[in-house]
Amino acid sequence: MSETGTTPRATYIIPPPSTPSWKTPALIGSLLLLAASNIYLYTQLEHLRTDFRNEISKMNENTAQQLGVLREEGSASVRASKKTIETLQQQLDRQRAIASREVGAAKADTQKTIASLEQSVSAEQQKQAQLLSQVKQTADTTSTKVDSVATDVGSVKTDLGSTKSELENTIANLKRVAGDVDNHGSLIATNGKELAALRALGERNYFEFTVPKAKNPQKVGDIAILLKKTDPKKNKYTIEITADDQKVEKKDKGINEPVQFYTSKAKQPYEIVVNSVRKDTIVGYLSTPKVQNGR
Repeated sequence: MSETGTTPRATYIIPPPSTPSWKTPALIGSLLLLAASNIYLYTQLEHLRTDFRNEISKMNENTAQQLGVLREEGSASVRASKKTIETLQQQLDRQRAIASREVGAAKADTQKTIASLEQSVSAEQQKQAQLLSQVKQTADTTSTKVDSVATDVGSVKTDLGSTKSELENTIANLKRVAGDVDNHGSLIATNGKELAALRALGERNYFEFTVPKAKNPQKVGDIAILLKKTDPKKNKYTIEITADDQKVEKKDKGINEPVQFYTSKAKQPYEIVVNSVRKDTIVGYLSTPKVQNGR
């Protein structure tokens, strides 16, 4: 607005007339190129859409086939599992039936065993009762026998006392006779009773003999005796003694006379006592020392 308050008029500038230029064809060419590009892109897009649809269709078909296979496999697996379950159920039923039968048989066997054990226990009780009765009878019999034995022991004790006393008297009455080598007197026995008394003393060994007249000597103890001559009327005899491989002759010896000789085995002399002179036979004993050691 001017100071006078009037509105100024518009002033228009008219452009000068256009002149031909190279930009227009270029612009048109660009537009055509852009249109062709769009058409090409559209065409490619349609191809891609078609290919995508085809791929989707193929994938759907494959998926459907796979699903069908999976369904068939799943159905077969289910059927197999069902069959397996049925088989297991049948086996379980059979095992239950078998177990039931076995339990019944075991129960019957147990009852039979219990009955057998009861019979065995009863028989054993009867056996033990019989044994106790027998033991009681045996104890009574043994008690009677013990009393009898005690009586017998008392009798034997009395007899032993009597025998001991008789033996002591026999020993006291033994004769002491001087030997033909050792002048020291020796106790001699004139019969079996006195010989038993000598044995009871335990001081020497005694060997009884009966020597007949023969060609070969007879072994008595660890020596040998050869009877050479007898004189029953005079109670005399002659013998040959073999000891330590040496021979010694004892002539005209009398009964109950100690015939002495030494050996290498003992320091004390051996003694031969003849108690009986018969025709071609003498009866007596050989007395040897207990201690046998070299002289």
